[in-house]
Amino acid sequence: MTPIRIGIEDIEINGVLNDSEAANLVSDVLPLDSSFNTWGDEIYFSIPVEINVVNGQEIVEDGDIGYWPPGHAFCIFYGETPASRNGEIRAASQVAVIGKIKGDTSVLKLANKRAHITIQRVLS
Repeated sequence: MTPIRIGIEDIEINGVLNDSEAANLVSDVLPLDSSFNTWGDEIYFSIPVEINVVNGQEIVEDGDIGYWPPGHAFCIFYGETPASRNGEIRAASQVAVIGKIKGDTSVLKLANKRAHITIQRVLS
């Protein structure tokens, strides 16, 4: 597990990347600093990683961190997206879940959509 810190202006949250091959490839390109897009209650942005996702999933949980292959994107899910049905959290298409936010994700709803997001490893 790789601990990470995510920052968007004055919002700072912690998370962890799991030990999957996809998560390790993402960890190798940290730190990241990027503008980002939102799709409902999902933050996503392209990263310099190309991963073929096997056994991906469309339905995820609050706080899941995913890799979305069509956009080569790092995704943070913190609520419903336009594809959600019946209260579920659904990605646009299959993602590899590569990690999890620790703590309350609702602060992400307050993020300035014109800000930059930074993701960095936390040294233990």
